[in-house]
Amino acid sequence: MSEKTPQTLQNHAKMVAPFHYVLLPILLINLLLSIYRSATAFSVETAWSTSMAVALIMIALFARIFALQAQDRVIRLEERMRLQTLLPDELKPRIHDFTMDQLAALRFASDSELPNLARKVLEDGIDDRKTIKQLIVTWRADYQRL
Repeated sequence: MSEKTPQTLQNHAKMVAPFHYVLLPILLINLLLSIYRSATAFSVETAWSTSMAVALIMIALFARIFALQAQDRVIRLEERMRLQTLLPDELKPRIHDFTMDQLAALRFASDSELPNLARKVLEDGIDDRKTIKQLIVTWRADYQRL
C-alpha cells in the first residue's frame, strides 16, 4: 500500500479530476454546442437539446453540492464530539457557538493544538476558514473528504 502525501495548508484542497476536468468540461461543451445549434437553426428539437444540456449541468452541480452538504453535516457532528472530548470544561458549553466554517477549518488541527486554537477562534471571532487553517501548526489530515 502506497503512503499518502502528508497534508498541509498548501495541498489539502481536493479536486476530483474526473468530475472537474472531464465531466464538467464535457457538459459545458455540450451546452455551448446546443446553444449554437439553437441560435443557428432554431427548432423544437434544438430548444429541447439546450434545455436538456442545462438540466444535465444542474444535475451534476446539485449532485456535488448535496454530497458536500452531507459531508458538512458529518463534519459538524464529528467535530462537536471531538470538541466535547478535548476542550476544557469551561469551553464545553460553547461548542454550539462554533459556525460550520469554523468547525470545517478546526478539523485539521491536531488534538493537542485544538483546545487553544478553538479558544482563540471563539474569543477573537475568527470565522474565515482560510484564516483558521493558517493558524494551525500541526496539521491533522483528512483524506476522506469529497
